[in-house]
Amino acid sequence: MLKDVTFGQYYPANSFVHKMDARIKLLLCLLYMVGIFFVNSFVMFGFITVFLIALIGFSRVPLKSILKSVKGIIFLLLFTVILNIFFNKDGNILVEWKFIVITDGGLIYAAKMFLRLVYLVIGSSVLTLTTTPVDLTHAIESLLKPLRIIKFPAHELALIMSLTLSFIPSLIEETDRIIRAQKARGADFDTGGLVKRVKAFVPILIPLLVGGFRRADELANAMNSRCYEGAKKRTQMRVMKLSWRDLVGTFVSLLFFVTVFVVYGMKSQWINVSWLQYNGINWLYF
Repeated sequence: MLKDVTFGQYYPANSFVHKMDARIKLLLCLLYMVGIFFVNSFVMFGFITVFLIALIGFSRVPLKSILKSVKGIIFLLLFTVILNIFFNKDGNILVEWKFIVITDGGLIYAAKMFLRLVYLVIGSSVLTLTTTPVDLTHAIESLLKPLRIIKFPAHELALIMSLTLSFIPSLIEETDRIIRAQKARGADFDTGGLVKRVKAFVPILIPLLVGGFRRADELANAMNSRCYEGAKKRTQMRVMKLSWRDLVGTFVSLLFFVTVFVVYGMKSQWINVSWLQYNGINWLYF
């Protein structure tokens, strides 16, 4: 039931993306997440699609695992699309019935928001599927080291984020185990209305919270028994170093995004925009 959620899980493989430095992957992922908000046309979304397909191919992560991460936000996607369709009044009116007004501008904006959210999840999933939580912790700590000048707890923040990612699979597994145990006792989670289904999940929350606090307490005891003292004079067993893969990956990624944004941003200099608008295909570009 909940095993389809892949966010926060690591997929072991011997690929080009897996062997890249975690710091470079994290920076490129942040750049990608910021850049996706500047994508405002379906043509640019097409270029991003090509980039993601190539990235998934080089990562050797099954496409099924990537798409499972999108499944976890399907309700958020539907809610966002519905809001934009019914509350965006830009463009020509297509459907008007009482208080319901649907415009072509609302449909286009809803489609763009749908693609933007899906691509955000896919990009972040590739990062977590190809990078272990330990490597992510070291990458975050390394990138935040300059902030130690102002007494910023970089190591503690990186540790919190790493533990959060590592707890996601455990909580999902425990939730699935509790649901199967409740079903064996006659609980019904699949029939009835929305209110009934929500009430059926209430008995799951209490043992899930108890199990989560128990795991956190066990982890704290294990860290104390090993004399863990945070960032005080700690060393790393594996020192992170840049390699030729990081240079190649950074160069290709930056070249792709610069080409797409700069070249496409200057399209008006060599594309007859008025002809596109006259033929009714302006929505492909804007």
